[in-house]
Amino acid sequence: MQDVAAKAGVSAQTVSNVINGRTDHVGPETMQRVIDAINDLGYRLNQSARSLRRGRTGIVGLGMPSFVNEYYAELAERLGQRFSARGIRMVTELTWHAITDEMESLAASRLETYDGFILALAVSESADLHGLTPSKPIVLLGERALSARFDHVLMDNQGGGRMATLALLDRGARAIVALGGAREGSDSVETLRTRGYLQAHEERGVEVRGDLIVTSGLHVDDGYRAMRAVLDAGTPFDAVFALTDSCAIGAVRALHEAGRRIPDDVQIVGFDNLRAGMFCTPPLSTIEPGNDEMAETIVNLMVERLAGRRPERPRHIVSTASLVLRESTR
Repeated sequence: MQDVAAKAGVSAQTVSNVINGRTDHVGPETMQRVIDAINDLGYRLNQSARSLRRGRTGIVGLGMPSFVNEYYAELAERLGQRFSARGIRMVTELTWHAITDEMESLAASRLETYDGFILALAVSESADLHGLTPSKPIVLLGERALSARFDHVLMDNQGGGRMATLALLDRGARAIVALGGAREGSDSVETLRTRGYLQAHEERGVEVRGDLIVTSGLHVDDGYRAMRAVLDAGTPFDAVFALTDSCAIGAVRALHEAGRRIPDDVQIVGFDNLRAGMFCTPPLSTIEPGNDEMAETIVNLMVERLAGRRPERPRHIVSTASLVLRESTR
C-alpha cells in the first residue's frame, strides 16, 4: 500500500479506504489515481493473509441438493444478491440428495473454508444432526431434520397445499390429482403438501379417491411422465394440484398433447412461483411460498450470527404462503 500511495500521491490510509470500499470521503479523481497505481504496479490483495488477520474469510457456503431444480437455482440467486449487497461472497456446493454429502458439508474441516453455512436439507433427518459440533453458524432450510440445535427457515407447505386445493375446489373442481403426492412418510415436501390437499377436501366435504394421489418426482420430466400415465390409465379428473411448479410445467405439456384444454377441461395449480410458470401456455396459477421473505430471513439470520448476536435458543421461522392466480384456473 505504501508503494501504491507513493505512486498515486496519496496517503496509505486513502489507499486502504479505496481497497476496502470506504470511499464516501474519497473524490473520484483521487480514487481513479489509486486504481491506476494499483493496476500499474500489479498490486493484488492477499485474501488469505487478510482472512488470517481478521479471522474471517468473508465467504458463506450454500449447500443444495441439485442445480437442475429451478427452485434451488432461484433461491441461490436471491441469497447471492443479498449477501453481495452486504459485502459477503456466497459459494454454492452440491449435496446430490445424499445424507453423507449433507453431513460432510457441515463437518468442521469443511467449515474452515467459510464464516457460516446454509444447508438446504433434502434427505437428512433430525437424528443425523445430533453428533455434529460445527464451529461456525449454521442455518438450515427445508422441512426435514427440524433440529432444536440450529436456526431453521421453513415454508408453510401444508398451508400452501391447502390453499392451492381450496382454490381448485372453490372453482368447481371435484376430482383433483395431487401430482407428486404422498399420504405417508416423514415430513417432506410431498407429505406436507399432500396433508394440505387432504385438509382442504375435508373442509369442503369432498371425498378423495385413492387413485388421485399420484406419487412421482417433482421435476419437469417427472410431471410429464406422471401426467401421461394418469391420462393413459383413463383416470377421470378435472383438476391438478402439482406439488411443484416444475412438475406442473411437465403436466401442462402432457395435457396439451392429450388435447385437454386448460383451464376449460382441466384446471391446474402449482407451488413455488417460479419465473418459468409465468411463461407457460396458459400462465400457471401457483402458491407463492414467500421466496423473498425467506431469502431476507436467511441472510439476516446469518449476518446476525456472524456479528456474534446469538439468541438463547435457535430460531425456527415459517414463511407466509399466498395464492397467485393466473390463467390456468377458471
